[in-house]
Amino acid sequence: AIAFPSLMTIARPGYAQAARKKITYAYLLDPAYDAVVWAINNGKVKSDLIDVETKALAIPQLLQSTSSKQYDVIMTAVIGLPAAASRGLELRILNTALRQSKGGLGGGIWVKKDSPLQNPKELKGKTLGSYSLKSTGYTQVRIALQKKYGINTDLQGGDLKQLQIPASNLPAALSRGSVDAATLIHSQAYKAIRSGEYRPIAETARDHIVMFKMQFVSAVNVSYPEKLGADPKAYLEFIRMFDESIKYALSHRKEVFDSVAQKSGLDPAFFDWWFGNVSEVPGDFTKEHAAAINKFYELSIELGVIKKAAPAESFLWDKLTVKA
Repeated sequence: AIAFPSLMTIARPGYAQAARKKITYAYLLDPAYDAVVWAINNGKVKSDLIDVETKALAIPQLLQSTSSKQYDVIMTAVIGLPAAASRGLELRILNTALRQSKGGLGGGIWVKKDSPLQNPKELKGKTLGSYSLKSTGYTQVRIALQKKYGINTDLQGGDLKQLQIPASNLPAALSRGSVDAATLIHSQAYKAIRSGEYRPIAETARDHIVMFKMQFVSAVNVSYPEKLGADPKAYLEFIRMFDESIKYALSHRKEVFDSVAQKSGLDPAFFDWWFGNVSEVPGDFTKEHAAAINKFYELSIELGVIKKAAPAESFLWDKLTVKA
């Protein structure tokens, strides 16, 4: 009886416990996405195989980190995949990180409440401010302006002047009249609604759904062939955990949203609004997602934002299960 426990501590061949692998994940700095990974960060979604370490980064940092391969998995704008490929940087899609909601809000074009502008067609000769003129989100805005409202959105010589302004400065630029209209980031759009000081003259995400019968994909989670090949089970486990974290957030809204709201200073209702009307975080990859990305590439080439793009399917990890 005394000896038995001590015998159990003897290491036996084939029974040594394998070290847990750490997967680092970088995502867009946005309170809404803090809610997406909350369950992972707070131990509600666990794994016997891996530990996931998350990091929120601003867009310039995301771009730099993608090229440097600093993180194992990184959230990447779909417009960045062809550009990376042209530089010889191989990226593989693991799942869809962000797409437009069926609710159709998002990509709004905002004006002051007393602005004479009532329709995007009236933007000809005006100034439109945006957080990033060559981003996926703003390219989607340009697509709607061009295809639905007949506005030439060429950045040079188009029908309107387009200014790139730091996101944090956009509401002030709109308020003081430095721009006639602006594309606000999601948290700013929510605050604009609540304040009553601004109004949208278009929701371009809804325009896309009406025109193309699809919800555009904005971002995907990607990794690198050499990392995936070294330990595919770890990355399949990451995909599972990411999906479970989304499901936890949506099924435990008060717990998750209240926690993130306290940290970010946003109203908890913002997160219900965002998940319900603005964006979806699918966490998987489907043929529908691929079709939306390919359509976006086609339209982006027309605008001259990118020169060429391989089909989305060419970027998929070969162990990824693509759903119908």
